Amino acid sequence: MFAVRLAKALAIIVAAVVSANGCSHSTRPPTSSPSAASNPASTHSLFTTAAPWNADISGAAKAERSEAIIHALTAMGGWGTGGLHVDFSMPVFFADRNAPQVQVVGAADYCYGGRDCDTVPARMPLPANAYFEGSPNPNCDTSGATEGQEDCHLLVVDRDQRKLYEIYHGSKSGENLTAQGFFVWDLTKQYPDTLRGDQCTSADAAGFPIAAMTPTADEVASGIVDHAIRFILPNNRMKAGVYVRPATHAGGPDSTDANAPPYGVRFRLRADFDESGYSKSERVIIAALKKYGMLLSDGGQVPLTFADDRTSTKKWAELGISAQSFNGIAVDQFEVVQLGPEVKLTYDCVRNQ
Repeated sequence: MFAVRLAKALAIIVAAVVSANGCSHSTRPPTSSPSAASNPASTHSLFTTAAPWNADISGAAKAERSEAIIHALTAMGGWGTGGLHVDFSMPVFFADRNAPQVQVVGAADYCYGGRDCDTVPARMPLPANAYFEGSPNPNCDTSGATEGQEDCHLLVVDRDQRKLYEIYHGSKSGENLTAQGFFVWDLTKQYPDTLRGDQCTSADAAGFPIAAMTPTADEVASGIVDHAIRFILPNNRMKAGVYVRPATHAGGPDSTDANAPPYGVRFRLRADFDESGYSKSERVIIAALKKYGMLLSDGGQVPLTFADDRTSTKKWAELGISAQSFNGIAVDQFEVVQLGPEVKLTYDCVRNQ
């Protein structure tokens, strides 16, 4: 099945890259590029309907198991990189009606035979300046042999059609885009609790839309991030065999600790966290962590994922946000909220209509 094989593939790739580099992604803000979109790149209110990542959880009660989960993660070593580092390698593009359309075709083992992905061939907009995660262009080394190109994500928001297109393990092949996984989100749809389907993955292992939880530099510059933030942990620090809502899937978590954080868990920064030593832009992120929290979405090393600023007007450097900006925030500064019952992981995707 797609999820089982994908989890194994990711584990092999991440292990190889971590062994060579100490982390799985670039944590340095990318060099600015003049090819940023003419309109500000922002994931403000990306979905027009209620969604779990847009829920205000600032007043939610702390979960009964919060202290046990926080203690377990701390005992296992905390964040994957030791500190709450930021990965700036995820590109989020915004297309308008003038963007050229390209065809997406499946790789030889598309979706690993599973039902999780959307049907291909299909068409999607591709802005002229588009590139894949970790690559300077639309070509990406999906073998993982090239540093930083192990996942090869591409995220495109179609502003006119209100669609979000997310590709996993993709690259340009002639006039087409070839993808291991292709996922389309309707930004006007009211998704059920099981999102695209229970036991179904997406371009993110937990089954979430990556772009909806990825802050952009333009968004932070506006003064508000109105959604939860994506975060990841090493597989051996996440509870094996289960996930909790709003996740609909898990990758390859393998911790046998009963109190290890499960996929989909929501961490909220404590209300009494002292933010006085942080800059104005850093406090925008801190405010989001207090109001919306962060959702455990994937396995890896670098905890936080922010958008590559080559796609935005503002740049992280001018905002004073670096990979180390939030290193002082320890695991025990968070608490767990809205912890629902654990769902046994079967990898048997049942898609919603």
